[in-house]
Order: sequence, then structure tokens, then C-alpha cells
Amino acid sequence: MSQGLNNDMAVSKTRRVIKNLRWWMLILFLLGVTVNYITRNSLGIIAPELKDSLGITTEQYSWIVGAFQLAYTLFQPLCGWLIDVIGLKLGFLICATLWAVACIAHAGAGNWLHLAILRFLMGGAEAAATPANAKTIGEWFPKSERPIAAGWAGVGFSIGAMLAPPIIYFAHASFGWQGAFMFTGVLALLWVVLWWAFYNNPDKHPNLGKSELEYIKQDNEAPPVKLPFLTALKTVGKNKRFYGIAIPAFMAEPAWAVLSFWVPLYLANEHGMDLKQIAMFAWLPFLAADLGSIASGYLTKIYTRLFGATRVNSIVASSVTGAFLMISLAIVAITRDPYITIVLISIGGFGHQIISCMLSALVVESFDKGQMATVNGMRGSAAWIASFLFSLLIGVTADKIGFNPLFIAMGFFDLIGALFLVAFIAERRAKRA
Repeated sequence: MSQGLNNDMAVSKTRRVIKNLRWWMLILFLLGVTVNYITRNSLGIIAPELKDSLGITTEQYSWIVGAFQLAYTLFQPLCGWLIDVIGLKLGFLICATLWAVACIAHAGAGNWLHLAILRFLMGGAEAAATPANAKTIGEWFPKSERPIAAGWAGVGFSIGAMLAPPIIYFAHASFGWQGAFMFTGVLALLWVVLWWAFYNNPDKHPNLGKSELEYIKQDNEAPPVKLPFLTALKTVGKNKRFYGIAIPAFMAEPAWAVLSFWVPLYLANEHGMDLKQIAMFAWLPFLAADLGSIASGYLTKIYTRLFGATRVNSIVASSVTGAFLMISLAIVAITRDPYITIVLISIGGFGHQIISCMLSALVVESFDKGQMATVNGMRGSAAWIASFLFSLLIGVTADKIGFNPLFIAMGFFDLIGALFLVAFIAERRAKRA
């Protein structure tokens, strides 16, 4: 026994305890999602040149985008289940390696069909980001901190999109469109090395102090139960609260798909911007989305303090606030000023990311640790079904009727989703006797 005590003392002397390690782990995850979004948004930035260089029509481009979205839709529950079963470290590492290699392979595409196949492969691997988000928050944060952690984690989903235009522009200027794809793929591989070297779950991390571990585990949650894939899907599908999250996600995602894949083409077609101008302005909606991510968690604190809302109701109220901000996208249809258009789209980006972060927070709030990645994957699939269908709709209608009717629709989708959020998730006051 004394020998074991001596060994424990020796370990404590040699290892370095890092204060607030949970936030450093969140930053490491945030970097991965940032690279994830840089790789996926590279296509949208280069789209105008790809259409000319490879002779791609708007409808064919919609199929390229749709291939990514279809794979992202199909693979999110599977990636989430994989992460729940084999662990976040290994599961996310495998997926990140695959999407990095697929991005590099884009450089060899010779026509729209090649790009569609490669986008499908990359979309399937990148689908791990959404379920991994919930898993990271659930593993590293107590319930009281999870809404704020979800807000900061959401920054990675928009900061990558914000950084993509200038990074892709300079990579394109230096190496051509093929080199731009290769450059972003190599960035992803570099992050994989960082993830493998520095990530571990709280129980195994050598740099986590005992007091912080106790703080993380203060809620005394039951150990995660690992279920077979189909059993996990069936269990979640029986829970009414899942639909209160999935339906708002379905209504919200078309706007994010437009921001990620179509805004550069919209600015080129409707406002005559070239690649340099797009690089100068297309990142602003994602900066606004970053601010929305950060604000979302703190907004829950405001609703709790000012109105005495429960934690769940404060999250719902924050999401509804984001839904009202999305009306700005409908106003895009009545302005011809490109700068006002950018401002309105940016307000939409701010509102959307409030909604997205709060839906992730509700997944973590409503389901146990053994289901979090699977549930967030299923939530992501619901969202990306809408994203996929909306992109195909744009592909067959944009050249005929323009983008304005689509922006009007996006302005009101989230208010419909908010109704389901309130109906299925919001907690009711207990009736007085």
C-alpha cells in the first residue's frame, strides 16, 4: 500500500496540472471545427471560377453542393454513434483524417461529377463535427456551464466560415484553385496531429487536476450506456423532446446552407462582385455568427436573472430571440444596395448561430452522456435534410426567379421552428392548488 502511495506521489510531482483545462480542450475542439469549415467552404468561395474552368452550370453546382449535404445528412447519426461507442478522441480523429484527404483530392477533379463524388466523401467524414460538439461539451462541462460552453463551441462553426474567404483567396492567388483545396486539406491534417497529441477525456487526461475533475462531475450523471446503432436510433426516436429540437433544426438549416454555399454566387450574380470583392465582404456574416455564438450562452443568463426562467426555458427563450432576428433575411429581397444586403445577411448569421448553439445546448441538457453524440447527429441529419432539399431548390429556380423569394422564405422559417420548440421543450409552471 505504501508503494502505491509513493507511486501516486511520484506521478503528481511529474505531471503538470493545467488550470481550467476544460476550456483548453474546448479551444482544441474549436480549432478542429474551424478547419472543418474552412475545408467545406472552400468550394463556395471558388465556385464562380470552377463554373468557368470546368464548364459547370448552376444546376450542376447544386448537385455538387447537394452531394455534400446528402452525405452530411446520412452520416451524422452514424458518426455520432461511432463517437459514443469508440470514444471522442479516436472517433473524431478518424473522421478528420478522412475529410482532410478528401479535400486534398479535390485538386484532381476534372468535371462536376468528380467534384460531386469527392464532396460526398468529404461530407460523410465532416458529419462528425456536430455530434462531436455535443460530446465535447457533455464530457468536459457540468450542466451549469454547458449553455455558455455551447455558445463558445459554436464559434468554431462560424469562425472557419469567416476565415475561409481570405484564406482561400490568398491560397488561390498563390497556387490556383487546385492548390487552394490542397492547402486547406493540409491544414486539417496538421490539426489531426494536435488532436492526437493533446486530447483525452477527463478521466484519462494527465494534466487535469483533481479539483477540476470533481467540478466537471458535480452533477453525478450516470455512466454512459453504449447501445447498438439501430437500438440507439429507436430509443431517441421515441422521445418527444427530440422532435422539439429536430424540427427547429430542420427549419433553421436552409439559411446556414445559403450562407455557406450560395452567398458568394449570389453576390457575384446579383451584385456583380468578383472574387476579390467576395473575399472582402463574404466573411462578415460569419463574424456576426461568431458573435451570435458567444452571445447565445450569456443571453440565457440574462433571461434567468431578469425573468427567473429555468435553465431550459432560458435556452428556449434565447433560441426564439434568434428566430426573430432571422426576419432580416426577408428584407434582403427589397434592397438593391450590396452593403445593406451584407448587413442584413450578417444579422441573419447572428440570429442563426444563436439558434444553432441553443439547440446543441438542449441536446446536452435533455439526454444522457451515452446518447449525446447520437442525438446531436440525428438532430444534424434533420437539419441537413432541409439543407439538401433547399440547395436543390435553389439550383433549379435561382436562374429563373432569382434569389429573392428564397430569402423571404428563410426569413420566416425559424419562427415556425420556434413554435415547436416552445410546444415540445419549454417547461410549464406548476399549477397552483
